[in-house]
Amino acid sequence: MTNDFKVVDEQLEAGRRAIGSYISGFVLSVVFTLIPYYIVVNHLFGAQGLVIATVIFGVIQLLVQVVFFLHLNKKSKPHWNMVVFFYTLLIVAFLVIGSLWIMYHLNYNMMGVSPFKTNEGYIPQ
Repeated sequence: MTNDFKVVDEQLEAGRRAIGSYISGFVLSVVFTLIPYYIVVNHLFGAQGLVIATVIFGVIQLLVQVVFFLHLNKKSKPHWNMVVFFYTLLIVAFLVIGSLWIMYHLNYNMMGVSPFKTNEGYIPQ
């Protein structure tokens, strides 16, 4: 009988730790979302600084999501979890870079006029 209670107590404690992990992950996610929002709305940096700050907080947000919600930390089979995670990042990078490359070349090929051969901005005297 005491063994059954010990198992139940261990499961209850594991559930409490999981809830605590989710709550702390949620709070960190909200904080790392509000900080770049405040930086951008109040124009605390120049244009390039805003982009860099937003990207840095985006990477921090990604790490918080991975650790607290996807549970890709050192405890659970780190080798296979990281292999799958990096493969997913590789696929997403291919999709994003490929899409940007296609859009750039579509824009270049559909314009019909090279930007170096236009008279845009030319005011005759």
